[in-house]
Amino acid sequence: MSTQARILVVDDHLEMGRMLQEPLTDEGYAVELATSGAEAIRLFRAGPFDAVLSDLRMEEVDGFDVLAAVQAVDPEVPVLLMTAFGGVENAVEAMKRGAWHYFTKPFRLDEVLIYLRRALEDRRLRRENRTLRQVAGRTGLGALVGHSAPMRSLYELVERVAHSEASVLIRGESGCGKELVARALHTEGERASAPFVAVNCTALPPALLESELFGHVKGAFTGATTARRGLFVEADKGTLFLDEIGDMPAELQAKLLRVLEDGEVRAVGADASRTVDVRIVAATHQELEARVKEGKFRADLFYRLNVVTLRLPTLRERREDIPLLAEHFIARARARNPRSKVAGFSAEVIAALGGMPWPGNVRELENLVERLVVLVPRETVELADLKLHAPEVEPEAHPLVLAQDSLWPLRRLEGEYIAWVVARCGGNKTRAAELLGIDVSTIHRRDREKGSGNPPR
Repeated sequence: MSTQARILVVDDHLEMGRMLQEPLTDEGYAVELATSGAEAIRLFRAGPFDAVLSDLRMEEVDGFDVLAAVQAVDPEVPVLLMTAFGGVENAVEAMKRGAWHYFTKPFRLDEVLIYLRRALEDRRLRRENRTLRQVAGRTGLGALVGHSAPMRSLYELVERVAHSEASVLIRGESGCGKELVARALHTEGERASAPFVAVNCTALPPALLESELFGHVKGAFTGATTARRGLFVEADKGTLFLDEIGDMPAELQAKLLRVLEDGEVRAVGADASRTVDVRIVAATHQELEARVKEGKFRADLFYRLNVVTLRLPTLRERREDIPLLAEHFIARARARNPRSKVAGFSAEVIAALGGMPWPGNVRELENLVERLVVLVPRETVELADLKLHAPEVEPEAHPLVLAQDSLWPLRRLEGEYIAWVVARCGGNKTRAAELLGIDVSTIHRRDREKGSGNPPR
């Protein structure tokens, strides 16, 4: 997270509340704990908060009351409800009243973290779409910003492709804005009033990804205490965006292909399939043709997805858009950091930005601008301030460099590298797990092993 999200946890059992507060804090969230519905409403009104995780069954003021109070103040703040008294009726009622998600106790912590992160990302993108429209002055293509020749060509393609039903494969380097283009395809097409659902195929382990995509029935596997519809069903009549499709496990590629061919999806553990009407937009930074030749990606699935290809330009290929993007990102960062004095960049800074290599593309520029808005104590950012862009890291701090001087056991090197990546991510273990391609529970387990002093098994 580039800024610390504030989470309000509500549970009238103090120990349960603390059980959630500690791991959420470890993930980099700022967590407030309320032990009653009335206290939660008071804290939320004093706010602001980015999300609420509330128990449903509480005396006097229950979770539904908390949900209503949150919606009255800010309907865009996601509320995730949890209860030890499961049941279809409670779940349906919660979703009808506008809850973002519903958990039945006992739940898995990693599941809470995944859905909380998705809720925060959904809220961020909703706010981002509004801000981008205001700053860029565009009404037709949502969050896309830029007037360079490559971007004008992209706008024309998006407007043309958006009104078709063809599957689209968005290709480009990481940080180019592939999800923003996917959303533009959705909002410009006939499915705009239906759901847009996004999933990163690298963010979840294969077993959980299958359940997320196709759903599962109650009791389908250990921990499946309630049924889940799955993202294909959630996206029915709308668009499903599959980010980093090139990393999808082989066994799921076959199941995805069947859905694309038959228009039917079967939940894990279910006896029957269900028909869905979903437009697929996929994205990758990899050359899928090479992965097909290596046997790592199905050729038939590739041809199904690659009906229409949109190649996104790198920031290096549209440097003339940098001043407009910088202005836009300043406005967004100021909205998140209202105490900042930064109002703009000097001409020297704009010129320097135009000459940078930008391996991380637009995302790297956005992160740089936010750091400058947070850290520079003046209205105008000067050339000397750009040293904040790439703070020096001592090579000796890298575990792989340390390991060159002596032979380390693989387990120790792995643990040190995980710790190093977590530190580089500002302590955000969920983000570190994404980069490492592991489950966040693995990081928590390594922390417990290190804290106990017991050697890892």
